[in-house]
Amino acid sequence: MKKSVSRMITDYKDTVFFLIDIGAYAFRDFLGEYPGRVKNIGIFEPGTIGIAAGVALAGMIPTVYGISPFIVQRSLEQLKLDFIYQGVGGNFITTGAAYDFSTLGYSHYCAEDVATLKTLPGMEILVPGTQGQFEALFGACARDGRASYFRMTDHCNKTEVDVEFGKASVLKRGRKATVITFAEMLDAVVGACSDLDVTVLYYTTAEPFDYGTLRDNLVGDRVFVCEPFYEGTFYQDVLKAVSGYAVRIAGVGVPREVLRTYGTKKDKDLNLGLMAEGIRARILEFIS
Repeated sequence: MKKSVSRMITDYKDTVFFLIDIGAYAFRDFLGEYPGRVKNIGIFEPGTIGIAAGVALAGMIPTVYGISPFIVQRSLEQLKLDFIYQGVGGNFITTGAAYDFSTLGYSHYCAEDVATLKTLPGMEILVPGTQGQFEALFGACARDGRASYFRMTDHCNKTEVDVEFGKASVLKRGRKATVITFAEMLDAVVGACSDLDVTVLYYTTAEPFDYGTLRDNLVGDRVFVCEPFYEGTFYQDVLKAVSGYAVRIAGVGVPREVLRTYGTKKDKDLNLGLMAEGIRARILEFIS
């Protein structure tokens, strides 16, 4: 992330970068070198989004970096009114994913971020699973004049896939079902499906959703969705993509409930059945 943002600040004088306290140490050199365009606003998320919108209305391109729940939930009204309603562009990069900050408690969880932002018309939602994928998506969207949300994770995939904004990647072709996965869940799905007769599609652009690739690669009558955010976030998109076909839909994801368990992200993934073994068992049950 730092590489792409640093290049943007260096190369384009019409850009500004606002930190919401987190990341201030990593960008300490840029805070000193570009004091007029790189600022640590501090723990003031709604106000920072408002400031960024004002800068955007003045013709600049703002990028804001913070923790997922504090930008998505705490600042939702500012995203809606200041950016979407005003029709201005900006970039919102978050860390934390669903529960990367597992030891900091429920206040730092945000499995609902993608589902929440999908309610904002025109919001671009990018869910890269590696640093390389973030760089590709940021390069495509950072200056496109739209509000773009980049959901980052500390638990990147080991599987690297070349991605394109707005397009899903076909990773495997089979005959019994179509399996869709997003972001950092790719490694677990690759492990789960390695010897299964299924098609695997990988999405890093969550919005706008690529209906065409799903429709063109639909096999059999079953679609299984693997989501590292709230389960069911993309069921409506799947239904739209397969309109006219008789299809059964199932999947795995973070349950829509308060997570009261303790432990690391890996502990939570294991407990929720979101690792390869659990996903494989659910897919086998679904296609049997």
